[in-house]
Amino acid sequence: MAKPGKQEKKFEKRLTELEEIVAKLEAGETPLEESLLLFEKGTGILKELTRILEEAERKVEVLTRDMSGTLVTKPFEEEDQE
Repeated sequence: MAKPGKQEKKFEKRLTELEEIVAKLEAGETPLEESLLLFEKGTGILKELTRILEEAERKVEVLTRDMSGTLVTKPFEEEDQE
């Protein structure tokens, strides 16, 4: 298995940060002002994670040729692992 890349490590780190923020907010023990700041930070992290996932999705597309021999892109389809 390949070593995790910088982007994967960043994703994992940011996901952990988001999980910590969610836990703090769910606990309901932070003052309102701090909760608002945490919420704002969390939405920023969520946007970043979404961007990283969308970028990864684009990278997973594979080039194939259609019936006329033209290169086309199609989504990568993962085989079922049983």
